[in-house]
This record gives sequence, C-alpha cells and structure tokens, in this order.
Amino acid sequence: MSAFKWIGATLGWSLGGPLGAILGLALGSLGDAFSDKEKTFTIGDGQQKSRRSQRSRASQNNTQPGDFEVSLLVLASIIIKADGVQDQRELDVVRSQFVKMYGKDRANNAFKLFKSISTQNVSVRQICMQIQQRMDHASRLQLVHFLFDIAKADGHVHEKEEDQIHSIASYLNINARDYESLKAMFYSASNNAYKILEIEDSASIDQIKKAYRRMAKKFHPDKVEHLGEEHKKGAEAKFKEVLKAYEQLQDERGF
Repeated sequence: MSAFKWIGATLGWSLGGPLGAILGLALGSLGDAFSDKEKTFTIGDGQQKSRRSQRSRASQNNTQPGDFEVSLLVLASIIIKADGVQDQRELDVVRSQFVKMYGKDRANNAFKLFKSISTQNVSVRQICMQIQQRMDHASRLQLVHFLFDIAKADGHVHEKEEDQIHSIASYLNINARDYESLKAMFYSASNNAYKILEIEDSASIDQIKKAYRRMAKKFHPDKVEHLGEEHKKGAEAKFKEVLKAYEQLQDERGF
C-alpha cells in the first residue's frame, strides 16, 4: 500500500498551505507513484497543484482523520529535534503510538512519512497557524497531549522540548490553563491534581466537584470521535488523568 493511499482518502484541509507542501515533499522523497486519478497534488516542488481539489474542500471545516495524522507527524518531527538529539526512545514512542492506533502495516507507512518529514526545515508558526484555523479545540488538545508523551519517552521532558511544546500550544491557541493541565499530566508535583482540574489548591470541595465535571466533559473521548475510533481511544489517557486527579483529591480532602 502506498503512503498516499494509506492517508489520502481522509485528507481534507491539510492538502493546502504549508502542511500540503511538507506532505508533498515527503511523499516525493518516498518515490510514490501516482496515477492521474489518484493525484490530488503533484510532487516535486512541494506545492499543491489541484485547484479543483482546493475549491471542493474550501468549505470543509471539519477535521478529517488524515488531517489530524499529518498534523501529528509534522509536529512530532519538531519535538523529536527540539533538544538537539533524535533519541531512539522518542522514535519508538512515535512508532508504538501509531501501531497502537492504526495497526502494524498502516503504522509502518506513517513512520516512513515521519522519517521523511523529519528531514525538512519546518516553519512551526506557519504549520500551527494552519492547524489552529481549521482544527477543532478538542483535537488540538489531543495533539499537545501526544507531543508531551513523545517528549517524555526518554524518562523526562527536556527544557527545550517543553519550550517548543509551549510555543506550539500558543500558536494553536491553547490557553494557559488548558496547557498547564496537559503539562501536569507528565510531571510529578504536589499540586498536580489541582492543575489538571484547572483550579487553585485553595479550592473548596464544591469547586473541585464542579471542576471535575467541567474537565471530564472537556477531555471526554467523544470529543474526538469524528477522528475515528483509534483517536478516540488515544484520548482516553487524558480522561483517565482527570479521573485520577479527582480521586486523589477525594482521598486528600475526605469527600
């Protein structure tokens, strides 16, 4: 199965702009052969050529599974290089996550694209601006959570990696509270449970309960069901961290 056939049927807005250029160069480097029927953009200069395809998708604002996957591959390639070392453990996390979500064959194609993408010079701001404009909030939260997972593959999140994730989250219009909530899921600190629930450690029991209901709704896996069952399963990790934080505070505060 060609890399394009693996992902092409579920691509939407990511065929345009800087993401489309990056994907085009990546597929070109893999030597994918396209028939005229399959071709939605040409390979060579990394620019999309199909005006008809762009027009037909111009009004499509919903994120398709392929859009999320391309965004994930590109942003993961940025984090992998953030600390100046392409750690094998981080690469293994990328591969294992794709195997878990898509199965071995599809994951292998994804990883081929990832390795090709990781050799390119990427404008973080331009990429994130395209994602921010077209991807829903819940899916963007899922992207940031996955990036932290990659960064911690070697045991801890390096300062440069955290700085890069913070920049990406800012460009993706993830607010400070949501960012700190996601970040707290990957660090050990006495007040992490409060940070995950986006409340102060002086919060009352009623405030804790309200915060839990709010965060459980925000991070519920159903929020990303439009991306497919594989991504819905991936979102369960965030949901479990919210529940874990709430149960910890129940024990500590005795309610």
